[in-house]
Amino acid sequence: MPAAATPRTSCEWISRTRDTLQENVKRQIPSEEISDHPLKPLVVTVSETRVVKLRAVGGSTTSSTRSSTPTPTQSSLAYSMDPLGAALEGSDPLSQLASHQKMDPLSAMAAESWVEPVEGKRGIENVTTSAGMDDGIRESWASRKAGILCKFTTSEKLSIVTSFLSGGEKVVVKAQSSVVDKVRTRLEQLDDFEEGSVRQMLDLSQQEYMGRIEQLNSELVQAWHQDQRVKALKIAIQCSKLLVDTSVIQFYPSKFVLITDILDIFGKLVYERLRTKSDYYAPGSKVPTPLPENFTPDMVPESAKETCRNWFYKIASIRELVPRLYVEMAILKSYSFLTSGEFSQGLLRLTRMIRGIGDPLVAVYARCYLCRVGLGINSSDRVYLRENFYDFLSVYNQLFSPSVRLDLSFQKVDLSTYLTLYTPALDYILQSVAYDATEKTLADILDRCKQKGNSALLFNTIMAAFKPAYIAARASQFVDLLTSCDEEGFPKYLLFRTLGLCLTLADPPAEHCLQILNDVWKIVSKLTDPAQYICCAEVWVQYVAKHLSTREVNTFLGDIIKHMSVGRAHESHYASLQTVMERVLSHANDFETLLTMDKFLPMLDIFQKESVKVEVCKSIMSHYTKHYQYQTTNDPVITNALMFICRVMHDSVNALTVDDEKRQIGHLICNFVKRVDFGRDFEQQLSFFVEARASFTNLDVIHAQLVQSVNRLAVDTRCIVKGHHTRKTASFVHACAAYCYITIPSITSVLMRLELYLLSGQVALLNQCLGQADACFKAALSLISDVTKTIEIDGKQKSTEPYIVSYICNFLSTLLIVPDSPEQGVLYLTRGLLNVIQNYNWDPQSTARATVYLHVLDMLSTAAQETYPYHIEMVDSNDVLYGSDPKFIAELNRMCSIIVEEILNHLQYLGKSELFSKQSTLALELFIRIATKADLSRPDLATLALNLWNLSQKHGILDVKFAVRTTEYLKKKLSGLYNDEFYSEFISRLKIKSQMK
Repeated sequence: MPAAATPRTSCEWISRTRDTLQENVKRQIPSEEISDHPLKPLVVTVSETRVVKLRAVGGSTTSSTRSSTPTPTQSSLAYSMDPLGAALEGSDPLSQLASHQKMDPLSAMAAESWVEPVEGKRGIENVTTSAGMDDGIRESWASRKAGILCKFTTSEKLSIVTSFLSGGEKVVVKAQSSVVDKVRTRLEQLDDFEEGSVRQMLDLSQQEYMGRIEQLNSELVQAWHQDQRVKALKIAIQCSKLLVDTSVIQFYPSKFVLITDILDIFGKLVYERLRTKSDYYAPGSKVPTPLPENFTPDMVPESAKETCRNWFYKIASIRELVPRLYVEMAILKSYSFLTSGEFSQGLLRLTRMIRGIGDPLVAVYARCYLCRVGLGINSSDRVYLRENFYDFLSVYNQLFSPSVRLDLSFQKVDLSTYLTLYTPALDYILQSVAYDATEKTLADILDRCKQKGNSALLFNTIMAAFKPAYIAARASQFVDLLTSCDEEGFPKYLLFRTLGLCLTLADPPAEHCLQILNDVWKIVSKLTDPAQYICCAEVWVQYVAKHLSTREVNTFLGDIIKHMSVGRAHESHYASLQTVMERVLSHANDFETLLTMDKFLPMLDIFQKESVKVEVCKSIMSHYTKHYQYQTTNDPVITNALMFICRVMHDSVNALTVDDEKRQIGHLICNFVKRVDFGRDFEQQLSFFVEARASFTNLDVIHAQLVQSVNRLAVDTRCIVKGHHTRKTASFVHACAAYCYITIPSITSVLMRLELYLLSGQVALLNQCLGQADACFKAALSLISDVTKTIEIDGKQKSTEPYIVSYICNFLSTLLIVPDSPEQGVLYLTRGLLNVIQNYNWDPQSTARATVYLHVLDMLSTAAQETYPYHIEMVDSNDVLYGSDPKFIAELNRMCSIIVEEILNHLQYLGKSELFSKQSTLALELFIRIATKADLSRPDLATLALNLWNLSQKHGILDVKFAVRTTEYLKKKLSGLYNDEFYSEFISRLKIKSQMK
């Protein structure tokens, strides 16, 4: 396609004089009083008589009839209301989401239990662990498992006995031809297991051991899938036998968690198989109906009951006690297929059978598993729970017997470590007992435990199990018990730590709060081990901050500093010290009083490691910002303290600091700067900003905030004097302008500097600081050429031309009212801007530069008017200075003629480059400018305008509807401005391409 010819009519721009006041009057829309809010949503209702009523909520009603078949217009009527309201039936999106979602995603994920796919006769079934069995207890077993696996570890070698992993004897499943052969084969396989066909794997690391256990888990599920029930039972038996071994005693709790997970799966598999075999056929139905969830034994067919009894008979034939107990406990829920009253008897029977286990550690974990299984079978009987705990109390002294001590010395395990092995099981048992228990139960158990020697472990378990409110009500009694308790085996500091945890969750009697702290700290303060001391302090500091005054908090922090400074002990306990600070901050009722404490900043100095100290400072500032979001301060002590904290954060920033860290620190410091307010003492406020600029030199965002704050200070000064500055206030606002001018160059971001120069110039102009305003505008002009062509935003490179166009448009709106300096030429700042536009490296394929020139035309044509549309109070713009002087108007017209020439040159370039869409758009934009802002009575301008109109439609790219709207607009705009003959001729020549065809 050949290049389009561009109109090159030689013309001289003549700006049309406009009566702005009259135009504003014409543009005014006729007003009328209304009774309803115009933005109220419309409600569509359809009556039985097919009448559509449109009513604003709370307003009047209009109606119109319609036929029974809706027309497209009527169908779209419902969409005239608010789209979100229509889609969500009036509720907002968040409320709608909340109505459909019972819990948040994280809670939903936490509520899900582990799922193992199992293929059965009814397809894929869900086999879950017993994670949800004990939800009634304060802390469920599922939430404990990860902690146990992390805490109870070992570096010693472990062994495993099995015949189902590599190195073991392969089990061959024989084919059976009859029921008798099937039973005989299974008994032979069990006998084969009892006769020692298994092998022992030695020297396994903890990781290897856990891997082998996981393999056994997979083998069990796979055997079940392959219909090898005996093999699955043998795997469960072998896993249970592993719980007899205490050769690596410190790993036993983790071993218990791993093994019982497998037993849980086995029990679930058995239960689901029995449910599958319990399907029954309803009368007249050929489709089997599964049992309901809350079935009763009388609904179970006899064949399924027989299978259930067979499982229990097989398990009863296991010779060794521990495997027989564990495997029966794993399938205990299956008793529900036989009888509903079997659970209570079975639980008590198993409780008494556990008495036959000689090792107290093995016995207590067996009792723990029984309690956990019992809680998951919907049995209302809780007698067995207390029976299990009392049975443990009956053998409690065995934990300190010579035989146990000898075994511990052989394994090189101290008594304290040994007793901690009991805590997971014992805590769970006692929490099961304490669930919904009364205070009388606590008193009974406490009396029994007092009769035992070395009762520290028992007291610790009681405090962890029962409701904190029960413990808090007896806090003084527990302090006396713990103080007189023997420390052998179980350290006393752990007892006081547990008591502190209870008292942070529940309030003791108010009159005893201080006495409780004094009694406890008489003992804790004598601890010489820093680890034991800080272990208690990080818990009790929350008690002090919550229940006592700032004076006690200050004293408590001083005691922590004293203990942790000995031998630089703090260097090994930064995490605990951070917790101390976090808890003090969380419970601080008066943050300002906290900052004025004489031990608070010394507590901060104890963090010698820079990264930790910075994190603590960030936490302090975050709490300050959160609790004092809308409050300000001018107290010198608080200001200096916060300045010190912010300086620590700022000084940590270096070249290696990541952007997110810089952003976070900058945000916190900016919040601090905004909260320091000296009221009407503006000079003191400016002095603070000067100090802040000297202290925070590394972050652009802080300097930008300081410039913004100083500009706000200058505007506030102007508001107070109502624009009439005195000598003192004039000097002050000049100082503010100077502050901004010398601060902005220290910012590295070019775009941020551009924005701040323009803003500072506008504020200086508002305060009649013309020299400072000129300096800021000149600096901004010189900076435009430094803007790079692209900038990275969200990891993507984007062109800066849209930003430059927007920025220059904003600049031009300011330049309109900037008065010319007597020492400079006419519109010297605008000339400087035109030079910058001319020399800027624009993309030749875009219309960005031409778009800027169009906006310059808008500004210059407005500058040629007798009165500008807006002014700054007390500042005389060029309309006042020049008074529409002919020489000034002529200079404006000459500049406009040059700009039009530049735009025409670019139109010609777009035509040669065959960028016809951009050429059409630009031609139309220039046509509108000439038609509305130039004097069309000049023949050359009228001819140029018509040529541009034709060029915009030459290639058929311009939207016809838009062209029609444009001509209609011009008809109204030009009506009355020119004589009728010229107006009629000009309008008639505005042909639209589709009409010419």
